[in-house]
Amino acid sequence: MPQVTQILQAIDSGDPKAAGELLPLVYDELRKLAEHRMAGEACDHTLEPTALVHEAYIRLIGRQDPGWDNRGHFFAAAAQAMRRILIECARKKRRTRHGGGRGREEFPDQMPAALNDQVDLLALDEALVKLEHEDAAKAKLVHLRFFAGLSVEEAAAILQISRATADRWWSYARAFLYCEMHGGEE
Repeated sequence: MPQVTQILQAIDSGDPKAAGELLPLVYDELRKLAEHRMAGEACDHTLEPTALVHEAYIRLIGRQDPGWDNRGHFFAAAAQAMRRILIECARKKRRTRHGGGRGREEFPDQMPAALNDQVDLLALDEALVKLEHEDAAKAKLVHLRFFAGLSVEEAAAILQISRATADRWWSYARAFLYCEMHGGEE
């Protein structure tokens, strides 16, 4: 059993030392994930990748019963935590006292697999919530691809689906999110 999975199980069983052992093993990967995700943020964003990693890690380790099965499950949870943090920051900026009167930015014709294009996170979050209600599995694929920066192959392995199924789900999810985000616009 890989070392990260063993430590995750130790955390799950309440070992107080395990959380301290986990961070050095996953920090570099979490930092790369955060840098990748932050590359798509507006240049005036005040949250740094290091702060995003630390906040996500605190949220993950502070959970009462994380119930992680393996390394992939941990990184999926980390991507979800990063998503929530970024959404909270975007909501805060959207408030009037934080310049909330600005208009929406246009979403590219297709949802990018690479995370270097700017996307309106609040609109994406609203559309993703709708997708979660319609098809939770496809929403998980979006989390893994968009927020964790995983490839189709990596996401398919975590979701235990074939590459072809992951490609179909990704195409559907991109189209669904685009339609939800641009439904009434011409």
